Amino acid sequence: MRFVLALDQGTTSSRAIVFDHAGAIVALARRELPQVFPRPGWVEHDPEEIWRTQREAAEEALKTAGAAARDLAAIGITNQRETTVVWERATGRPIHHAIVWQDRRTADLCDRLRAEGLEPLIRERTGLEIDPYFSATKLAWILENVPGARARAEAGELAFGTVDTWLAWKLTGGAAGSVHVTDVSNASRTMLLDLRRLDWDDELLRLFRVPRTLLPEVCGSSEVYGRAGGGALSGVPVAAIAGDQQAALFGQMCLEPGLAKNTYGTGCFLLQNTGDAPVASRHRLLSTVGWRVGGRTAYALEGSVFIGGAVVQWIRDGLGLIRESSEIEALAAAVPDSGGVFFVPAFAGLGAPHWDPYARGAIVGLTRGTTGAHIARAAVESMAYQVSDLLDAVGNDSGIPLHELRVDGGAAANDALLQFQADLLGVPVVRPEVIETTALGAAYLAGLAVGFWESPEAIAGHGRASRRFAPRIERSEAERRIARWREAVERARRWVHPGEPG
Repeated sequence: MRFVLALDQGTTSSRAIVFDHAGAIVALARRELPQVFPRPGWVEHDPEEIWRTQREAAEEALKTAGAAARDLAAIGITNQRETTVVWERATGRPIHHAIVWQDRRTADLCDRLRAEGLEPLIRERTGLEIDPYFSATKLAWILENVPGARARAEAGELAFGTVDTWLAWKLTGGAAGSVHVTDVSNASRTMLLDLRRLDWDDELLRLFRVPRTLLPEVCGSSEVYGRAGGGALSGVPVAAIAGDQQAALFGQMCLEPGLAKNTYGTGCFLLQNTGDAPVASRHRLLSTVGWRVGGRTAYALEGSVFIGGAVVQWIRDGLGLIRESSEIEALAAAVPDSGGVFFVPAFAGLGAPHWDPYARGAIVGLTRGTTGAHIARAAVESMAYQVSDLLDAVGNDSGIPLHELRVDGGAAANDALLQFQADLLGVPVVRPEVIETTALGAAYLAGLAVGFWESPEAIAGHGRASRRFAPRIERSEAERRIARWREAVERARRWVHPGEPG
């Protein structure tokens, strides 16, 4: 068996990557995932489209690699997290569109939970903030709003899962008898898991009125859950599950406490390994499970930015300033700076450290001299500013000084972004040769489960830096820019009033 296949199911696309024993990419295939926006602030996916696009990407990647199922040692799954799917156990048919992690429809419910004084309990038990971001309120909404859903759930007819669970179910048959599992990293994002016991919490299940029979079994991140049940992947072990950001942390070989990575994807997600115990944040970061391998659990602190690379899609689709996302770097480089323009892309509210579901996007500092290039540059810089805010909070919580930031994700190919990021942080930003570290982490976890790789230490030497970006500006100038950015953020906050549409 020569290869491992990683299924990387993201918010805007489904990808499949074949890796060899050296951790090199042999083949990659991608399918765009249609987005559904039923109302302002609502974001959905068709679960069948998630499965179709992921299956087609896997089949194409295998064909491109000139491989068949017998050549695969294992399949690893990594996925957009928090996105919530409910389906019929007997048929595998979803009862509603998947409610995406970006969706804000449960903001009012979150307000009520805070008003009832439940924030300390939920934060202590789960490591999370009360926010529509997480799965619990999305699941509660489906049970309350889809006709007959609650009665069917209580009768044991329905199954809930995040996207990893949905894909594992479909891979292993797609109907009764399929495996119904998740891993600790994804389970820790539902707001239903006890972060220390690593099991579903009965008090939280009662609070959200979620029947335990709906829930998948919580497993480790690197073990054989079952085998693919048909098609081009038939018989291949499904041997890893990890949420996309935790998989990227593993793929970046951030295996020791203090090591940190940032993924520039649809959102920006910064994680720092905190070792074998969760760290309680004082700055509204999330304490989350990194992974569980060989009976050992690694925890992480996480800061989540809801709109990162997605701002480039908006520049393309919303404003029509570019035809392809790859054109953003050249357009932004057409001007020496943003001309005093700051772009706060709070299209889905603000994540850490603000946690403001009522914030909305704002572009400030416009003048008659502002051009599309200035707006494009401000959009690119917005990603770096948001990551800088996260790193300030992570450093204050962990007490571990940052010596370098490892980066990945689609926007990490943008040299200007990474240089600006280094300038703001005052430490080197390191881009690896393989920036597909989310998929690589899933592949590593799957390969470890079946002995394709012997140990994490055996693969630690695979990663090599393709480029290091060193800071070029004085700290005083970086701090001045950050201060102005934070003024812009304040103008975007609390824009929508509770109860208003949008």
